[in-house]
Amino acid sequence: MYLLPWVLLTPPVLAQDINEQVNIRVYRLASPAVVSIKSGNRTGSGTIVDPKGIVLTSGHVVRGQSQVIVTLANKQRFLGNVVAASANPDLAVVKLVGVKENLPALKLGTTEPIQVGQRVFAIGDPFGRFAGTLTTGIVSRLDPDRQLIQTDAALNPGNSGGPLLNSKGELIGINTVIFSPNNVPTGIGFAIQAEVAREFLRSVESGGRSSEDRRSTIVPRRLTLDGQVVTETLTPMDPRLPDGSHYKLFEFVGKGGKTVVIEMSSREVDAYLVLLDPRGEQLAEDDDSGTGSDARITYTLPMDGVYTVYASSYEGGAVGRFTLRAQVIDRPPRHVLDPENIILYRVGNLGERSRVLAKDGSFFDVYSFEGRAGQLVELSLQTEEFQPYLVLFGPDQKVLEQNKGIMGKAAMIVIRLPQTGQYRVVANAYDPKGRGEYILTVRQVNR
Repeated sequence: MYLLPWVLLTPPVLAQDINEQVNIRVYRLASPAVVSIKSGNRTGSGTIVDPKGIVLTSGHVVRGQSQVIVTLANKQRFLGNVVAASANPDLAVVKLVGVKENLPALKLGTTEPIQVGQRVFAIGDPFGRFAGTLTTGIVSRLDPDRQLIQTDAALNPGNSGGPLLNSKGELIGINTVIFSPNNVPTGIGFAIQAEVAREFLRSVESGGRSSEDRRSTIVPRRLTLDGQVVTETLTPMDPRLPDGSHYKLFEFVGKGGKTVVIEMSSREVDAYLVLLDPRGEQLAEDDDSGTGSDARITYTLPMDGVYTVYASSYEGGAVGRFTLRAQVIDRPPRHVLDPENIILYRVGNLGERSRVLAKDGSFFDVYSFEGRAGQLVELSLQTEEFQPYLVLFGPDQKVLEQNKGIMGKAAMIVIRLPQTGQYRVVANAYDPKGRGEYILTVRQVNR
């Protein structure tokens, strides 16, 4: 076998070593400032851009949330207040609560022009399960009209909001959209240029509006609140949300204090709903609260005026037929209770006076009752305003049973108590943003 002279092997070996060292250096410089974000049932990534706890991420990651859970690279967890969120550009600012020390942070941007072919690096939390993942690629294309950087660096759901970096470890973009028709990987991802993010931060710091008026150029359809079914089709010609999903726009006239139910059903797309108040502020969104992949929002309107509904799909680019209907419902009457069987009855309100669960930032209230061994009891947590979550602790402080309900239907537990003593009941919201009035009942079952 003929061996090439050692000197001929040296250049590629050195080049490989240099590339590896660049990868390692970029990761060491940037990864401490990259965070994971849990936002309702979504996950995403973000970058600390101020040592005092200011995080930059994608608008669609925190859409509909006022608070999120942020996990740092060193596993520290913080509650984050959503200071501002925008649909165009798809950016948001989150302020971490309780920061007592300077955190690692990255500065935005570079004075050097971005060029097609230059190396780039992405760090994030793909699928919400692999925090701190580094991927590499190149700038595949520049889109000056939309101020986007196209890259072939591997991006997956959960990378949204994370940084795109150059070989100096400088933040040159915010990862925002993955082009993946029919969920097939394409190696085409997009990041918002740092200059756009810088202007967005300046706007937020100066108190400017960060959310565009998305209704300004679209003529919405009128939606009645009498349960009438409207049949429509999402098409490739419809406008898109920042995540790439098409949408149809609807409006209805609502009265403050009335509770409405909005339902979107489809066999062709994964239904997704967003509700805005008359000021254009987002009130609620939903993906799968209806049957199967159907969407449903139940909400008590805060004021009189014209409300806006976005009927969309959870998947970017999906098209197909759907039905939409809305109606006013009466709040459930206080049910008539047999006082002889009632062990505990409370009307409560999850909100600012409730405790906060450190695990996910959700509100919860705790109640106690005396039970005896062998006693059969039924626990019910009923609400129209959030997804209820009910937990029962035994006298030994261990969880005996837990149950998740859906809005409009109670979370229920039926159990034969194992011992005599004091039991604790936790009234909780399954979704961290859940808040509102509820009825908690514990009654003895005679059978």
